[in-house]
Amino acid sequence: MGLDDLVNKAKGALDGREEQAKDALDKAAEAVKSRTDTGTDAQIDKVVDAAKDYLDQQKKS
Repeated sequence: MGLDDLVNKAKGALDGREEQAKDALDKAAEAVKSRTDTGTDAQIDKVVDAAKDYLDQQKKS
């Protein structure tokens, strides 16, 4: 099984569940923020926003 196979499996698992994945990203971000100093909050938010944008792009294609 190659990387492409894993990516396709992941896309299939998320298909139709993008909003649940976004909620999970928000919860994970809050968990990380609670364990780090406030100086990293902006970086965490940036990564989460990029991941959400990626999910939106995958839903369109």
